[in-house]
Amino acid sequence: MAGLGDSLVEGLAAAAAGVATASGTRLVVLVDGRSGTGKTTLGGSLADRLGAQIVHLDDVYPGWDGLQAAAEAVVHDVLGEPSGYRRWDWGSSRPARWVAVDPEQPIVIEGCGALSEASAPLASLRVWLEADDDTRWERAIGRDGDSFAREWDRWAAQEAAFIAAERPAELADVLLRT
Repeated sequence: MAGLGDSLVEGLAAAAAGVATASGTRLVVLVDGRSGTGKTTLGGSLADRLGAQIVHLDDVYPGWDGLQAAAEAVVHDVLGEPSGYRRWDWGSSRPARWVAVDPEQPIVIEGCGALSEASAPLASLRVWLEADDDTRWERAIGRDGDSFAREWDRWAAQEAAFIAAERPAELADVLLRT
């Protein structure tokens, strides 16, 4: 994906590490944006660079209507006690096993719903990604195919509601157009 080069990832990682070191807190990076903006790509690159755990909210959403529940899980479960999340089994449409995360280790959380008013104060770095609608569609459907194409409008409505309520772009330290 154009625009997410090594120097950008290194700069974001250094900024996050600097904040965590200066504050004496756990390194927490939140990467948010609508479907197809590049959250998974950037989140994975940052986690690799930081030697951090990564949580993909695609594993946390409890089904196609679960964006708000996953946003709440970021605060109460992933960054709460005990630190972890209930994985969602998309094939059987039901909750699966609990996945523990180490509350002492750096963590990157990526997905729409990662950056909210409640999660923002817990983060060392908050990133919001944007892309035009045609690009997002091509990326998301190219990645997930017909199963997502059928749910696009349903999911987009949840994204819009979350963005209107939580204003994640305004909470972000960094806004990137991908």
